[in-house]
Amino acid sequence: MEQSLHVYNSMKGEKEVFDPITEGYVGMYVCGPTVYSDVHLGNCRTFVSFDIIYRYLLNLGFKVRYVRNITDVGHLEGDADTGAEDKMAKRARLEKLEPMEVAHKYTVGFHDMMRIFNTKSPSIEPRATGHIIEQIEMVQSIIDNGYGYVKNGSVYFDTKKLVDDGKGYGDLSGRKIEDLLVETRSDLKNQSEKKHPSDFAIWIKADENHLMRWNSPWSVGFPGWHLECSAMSTKYLGKHFDIHGGGNDLKFPHHENEIAQNIGSCSCTPAKYWLHTNMLLMNGKKMSKSDGNSITPTELFTGDSVHISKAYSPMVIRFFMIQSHYRSTLDLTDDALLAAEKGFKRLMDGNRALQNLKTDASEGAMDKEINEMIDAAFAEMNDDFNTPKALARLFEIVPKINSFKEGKIAMDQIGSETLNRLQHTFKVFVFDIFGLIDQMEEGGSEGIKVLDGVMNLVIDIRKDARSNKDWGTADKIRDSLKAAGVQIKDGKEGAEWELLN
Repeated sequence: MEQSLHVYNSMKGEKEVFDPITEGYVGMYVCGPTVYSDVHLGNCRTFVSFDIIYRYLLNLGFKVRYVRNITDVGHLEGDADTGAEDKMAKRARLEKLEPMEVAHKYTVGFHDMMRIFNTKSPSIEPRATGHIIEQIEMVQSIIDNGYGYVKNGSVYFDTKKLVDDGKGYGDLSGRKIEDLLVETRSDLKNQSEKKHPSDFAIWIKADENHLMRWNSPWSVGFPGWHLECSAMSTKYLGKHFDIHGGGNDLKFPHHENEIAQNIGSCSCTPAKYWLHTNMLLMNGKKMSKSDGNSITPTELFTGDSVHISKAYSPMVIRFFMIQSHYRSTLDLTDDALLAAEKGFKRLMDGNRALQNLKTDASEGAMDKEINEMIDAAFAEMNDDFNTPKALARLFEIVPKINSFKEGKIAMDQIGSETLNRLQHTFKVFVFDIFGLIDQMEEGGSEGIKVLDGVMNLVIDIRKDARSNKDWGTADKIRDSLKAAGVQIKDGKEGAEWELLN
């Protein structure tokens, strides 16, 4: 069944047929983490969503270059563009480390978490600090084209000129330049250096105490946060590529400013399609550490949180994320996680039962119905990567699988070709597209690898708690894991773990 992939383009506010710039090839750029702290669960949701998009494009036969950056300079506190401390530098000061030590520490942690959630590595993962030359060159191009101006060693982008030249600003986010020009930012230092309130810094002069600085034609300084993505996406995907992705919160100002920079430097918009994930809620509210309404991935794995009744495996959490469309808000509750755990088990049980089915029939009375159900699952994914509806289609097949298994439907009702297609397609969806792992399946080495990574992380956290004589936390981690079917054994050489029968 021939189907076309449709994607929701945030720039146009509607679904469009996906038609890559070069037939058979897809260039995709996704804004990665700022590595000044542990990756939070909302970020994990975004990266899992784009992992599934990446996986599905590969499944469709596209050759995909997936670029996801690491931000290790230029992202200022409060997402400001001037007058605030660099997040990396602040964390380095607080932890008494070099900024690159901070970057390495949290990049390793980010990669560990991505492996735990079974996401594929991107094709290229560039760092902002490794592309200072490219960023300086882009700033110079913006100045040469009349869209950048120098003030006291810093360089600003002239948004009003862009609009006056008929090239627009604010189209992605729906912001109007008229509103942006009159808004006041009394809390923003160096505002007087700007021609217009909507202008933003693309190169920032560093003060003498700033830890991260480079020579440039304008000053010793550092690049603006927005600049790095423009420079790195252009370097690895070209001036115009297929997909640019990220969270909804990046539409303005980050992505809006990226577009302006690309137009200002090379007279073209960076991406043909803009894809954005929605936010993660908890108990119906925005996550907030200050309000106590937050949870970390590690707390989900250990059960060490007042917000949940037990520990959950990474695959249950990934399954939970798949149950919501990437453009929809996702509300994390203990009840929802408990339901996801049951659903995940049912799906894995269904697949194991399916793979053990055999038939000698060349054709069966149910062939047409089964093939239509398979086609329907692909149709849902082709509708803007609709994972919850595709998953629902698979669950519609599970009762039939169980009926075959239990003998309620005779195996001669399904032909061998249809059964082979069903077995293959089910596995493709569950493992290749959704990226789930059946840890109980024989030979599930990947699942054990992921579980081992989680457990090593948990054991380290418990070790720290014991070192700090926080016996309550240490015991809670041990007891929660036992309830989840994992036993920790303390020995002279350290703690070990094993699955309970």
